[in-house]
Amino acid sequence: MAITYCTQCNWLLRAAWMAQELLSTFRDDLGEVALVPASGGLFRITLGDALLWERVRDGGFPDVKTLKQRVRDHLDPARDLGHIDRS
Repeated sequence: MAITYCTQCNWLLRAAWMAQELLSTFRDDLGEVALVPASGGLFRITLGDALLWERVRDGGFPDVKTLKQRVRDHLDPARDLGHIDRS
């Protein structure tokens, strides 16, 4: 998994926080979350060849609930995320 973030926009802390959240929830499934510096306002989250989130396409940044649900849906759709799945 990789989180590509814009260094010009100072989005490293946001990317690192999201990586920490994902590793806390999916520690046995992900193995690693790479932080990939970029420029030009890029913020993208990929899992293998799947584009899970792209800032321009998806309209900003994901909240952690949405992000975890997208990762879960890609890895193991039947997995219960506990309180995250409840409204």
